[in-house]
Amino acid sequence: MLDDYFRQYGLIAIFAVVAFIVPTSMLLLSWLASRVGVRPRNPTPVKQETYECGMEAIGGRWSQFNFRYYMYAILFVTFDVEVVFLYPWATKFLQLELFALLEMAAFVLVLLVGWAYAWRKRDLEWR
Repeated sequence: MLDDYFRQYGLIAIFAVVAFIVPTSMLLLSWLASRVGVRPRNPTPVKQETYECGMEAIGGRWSQFNFRYYMYAILFVTFDVEVVFLYPWATKFLQLELFALLEMAAFVLVLLVGWAYAWRKRDLEWR
C-alpha cells in the first residue's frame, strides 16, 4: 500500500516536470527560430498598435488604469468563490456532523472579516 502511495506522488512529480518543460521548450524553440531566421520578424506600426476587440484604442499604450475596476474584480472573485464552497456543503448539510458545521462557520467568519475590512477601507464605494 505504501508503494502505491509514493507512486501517486511520482506521477504528480512527472506531471510537474512536464508542465515546466513543455512551455519552456516552446519559448526556447521560438527564440531559437527567430535567431536563426526561420521565424520572420518584421514589425510594422499596425502590428505595434494595441488591439481592443476590433476597435481602435483610445490613448497610448501606457494609459492610466483606474484601480477601482481591479479592486471590484478582486472583491467579486473573493466573495464569489464563497458560493463554490458553500453549495456542496449546503446540499449535504443533513448528513454532515458538527465538525463540518464548525469548519464552515470558520470559513464564513474569515469571509466576514474580509468583507468588514473591505467595508472599513471603503473599497465597496464607487468614489
